[in-house]
Amino acid sequence: MKLDLADLRVIVTAGGAGIGRAVAETFAAAGAPVWTCDVDADALASVTALDGIDGMVADVGDTGSVDAFMAAALADLGGVDVLVNNAGIAGPGGPVETLDPDDVIRTLDVDVTSMFRTARHALPVMKEQRSGSIVNISSTAGTHGFPNRAAYAAAKWGVIGFTKTLAMEVGEYGIRVNAICPGSINGPRMDHVIDLEVEASGRPRDEVSDGMVAQVSMGTFIDPEEIAETIAFLVSPLGAKISGQTLAVDGNTETLRS
Repeated sequence: MKLDLADLRVIVTAGGAGIGRAVAETFAAAGAPVWTCDVDADALASVTALDGIDGMVADVGDTGSVDAFMAAALADLGGVDVLVNNAGIAGPGGPVETLDPDDVIRTLDVDVTSMFRTARHALPVMKEQRSGSIVNISSTAGTHGFPNRAAYAAAKWGVIGFTKTLAMEVGEYGIRVNAICPGSINGPRMDHVIDLEVEASGRPRDEVSDGMVAQVSMGTFIDPEEIAETIAFLVSPLGAKISGQTLAVDGNTETLRS
């Protein structure tokens, strides 16, 4: 069954690499116009060189930067049908008492507060047209405890609360809001997460990596494209009655304690 995506105007944060880039490329390949942002100018230039994708450098942790990005995106697209809040950082690693409060605040700001920043621009447009879909990227850390990653876990649990509350607020306008919880994603960001755990636990890198795979029933990491394809389904007509849901795409994470 073919997904109908070509008429959707899409905004996705942090589209320069990883999940965000896979999302931008998936929608652009389907004929949908896409606007994205990234803090990495080189990564952004690489993705905006592709047909159908435009964007600008922006830091989702800064309100003024997000205001400028969303204003430009909405003006160029003539509105928005899909908002994918993908931006996030790994945050500090280690026991809670060792964490720098400024690092914790920055993690919450980028991983949760950024979604408020983008949504407050997109929602008036979606409400007026009485349609739209917002997908927030959480994590399996948003449904499990995650030792030595308290800031990240707290942020990703916050994404779930934001998603479910927003879905209740805007459902009457025909707007759907869902969260996706990716498992361990193949790529540089996962390599950094493994490095954090190695530093916090003192265990060998291979042991940490193998332990993460062993926590998953299907025994596998996830590819960014698999998350993008799930998002495409959710915002398509096939997902027309799916809202307020938390969907794990992770091979069934059993625990985050290795």
